[in-house]
Amino acid sequence: MKRRTLLAIIIPSVLIGALILYSVLSGKEKDVVLETAVRQGPFEISVMVTGELQAIRETEIQGPSLLRSRELRLREILIQDLIPEGTMVDSGDWVATLDRSEADNSLKDIMDQLEQEESEYLRVRLDTTMTLRQLRDDLINLEFAMEEAEITLEQSKFEPPATIRQAEIELEKATRAFDQARKNYSLRVQQARAEMREAEINLERRRRTRQEMETVLQRFDIMAPASGMVIYKKNWDGTKRTVGSEINPWDLAVATLPDMSTMISETYVNEIDVSKIKARQQVRIGVDAFPEKKFTGEVLQVANIGQQLPNTDAKVFEVRIELNEIDSILRPSMTTSNQIVTEVLQDVLYIPLEAAHANDSATFVYSMDGKKRVVLLGKSNENHIVVEKGLERGDRIFLSLPPEPETFEYTNLALIDEIRQRKEEEVKRQEEQQQKRPQRQQRPDMRQFQQGMQSPAGARPGNVQPSGAQSGSAATSEGAASTVQRQQGGEGASVTSGEKPEGGASTGQRPEGNRRQRPQGDRGQGQAAVDT
Repeated sequence: MKRRTLLAIIIPSVLIGALILYSVLSGKEKDVVLETAVRQGPFEISVMVTGELQAIRETEIQGPSLLRSRELRLREILIQDLIPEGTMVDSGDWVATLDRSEADNSLKDIMDQLEQEESEYLRVRLDTTMTLRQLRDDLINLEFAMEEAEITLEQSKFEPPATIRQAEIELEKATRAFDQARKNYSLRVQQARAEMREAEINLERRRRTRQEMETVLQRFDIMAPASGMVIYKKNWDGTKRTVGSEINPWDLAVATLPDMSTMISETYVNEIDVSKIKARQQVRIGVDAFPEKKFTGEVLQVANIGQQLPNTDAKVFEVRIELNEIDSILRPSMTTSNQIVTEVLQDVLYIPLEAAHANDSATFVYSMDGKKRVVLLGKSNENHIVVEKGLERGDRIFLSLPPEPETFEYTNLALIDEIRQRKEEEVKRQEEQQQKRPQRQQRPDMRQFQQGMQSPAGARPGNVQPSGAQSGSAATSEGAASTVQRQQGGEGASVTSGEKPEGGASTGQRPEGNRRQRPQGDRGQGQAAVDT
């Protein structure tokens, strides 16, 4: 009982002490002022996208090629059984079994049709034999009639002229009838041969169809054509084929055997960033399954035609990235993070994004000498932004709002006109792009890559990450500055919107309070190099 009472007293006391300590430390942190120096050196701009590992070369494990036969008319065959994905197989090993039910029913229909064709062949043969026999008998009778007419004419040469003329007419009629019958017989023989040939062809076609169907049924157990790791084949929508999936005569593959000696990362880049991506650009690659592993690569191919992925309105372009290194841990379909280095600026000044502040008319920094220095900003990446004018290497500036920022005076006011001009150019460029957008939307969508360029599961529309890069300077967005919080490691400050420059440098309204805004610039993702 005493022990419980003691615990009931100690535990609340510890909690209260922890809260007091936290409050004290939090109060001290608020008083901490961070500063940094302007750095100079190479500056890297990149685009970050998610992709999926694939092999450049692969061998397809297909169903029977005879399924493409038009005579069989098997359009959709189900996969009844399938080896687990990732299994290592040798050439000739079992991989899958197809459902035989539709093929068995089709074979029964073919057998019934074959019996009908055999009966038809016999009927045509018998009918032809009987018809030709009758025609031959008629031809013989007509020949006899012609001979009788000749004899009658010979015997009537001493008769009156009328009788002789009548005998001549009868002979002509008999001769004409015989000649016509002989021609008809010749034509009927040709017709009978054609009918027999047609019946024979139909019978042979049906027999061949039966043989093909029996051969196909023997091949419904699919074997591996080579050694390797079994990877399930993808459908046009990115889903994988498994038990219950369908194959058709136009796509017989149930799985693939990838060549692991050369791997690529298939990814998709938004249309706003694709203009920055070029072949042979360097890429830093990470694998989500192994965060400690890092690889390098280069852009192998950028699609010329965009497509619209399912369940999204964004237009994207497929980009293939070839890995420079090969590791036994890499497997197809693994998700990758790809940092494509689109540009490297040499020997430029740059500062952390948190140190740049903006209002309606200017971008500036708080320097350690008590001045608000107006600066002309350039391109940026995820953490830093280039300073084109207004600062020198080594200048000390505040990383966040300094104490009593209202006491700082503006300098470098001559840069405001240039900043305003760049802002106007940026607005004009955006308007031109907006006008071109309806034309791009009228282009046909390529929802399926028929050359194996399919949507990777690791690069679904939700995983396409635009870099957000924008061309132009550090001109701020229209209207009053908005708050954009950014957390960058230990630099927890944000881009701050301060008051307008003194001396009438701006006619815009003074923002309320100390709202913060991220300055504009070419916003990509990446890391700036260390000081030189």
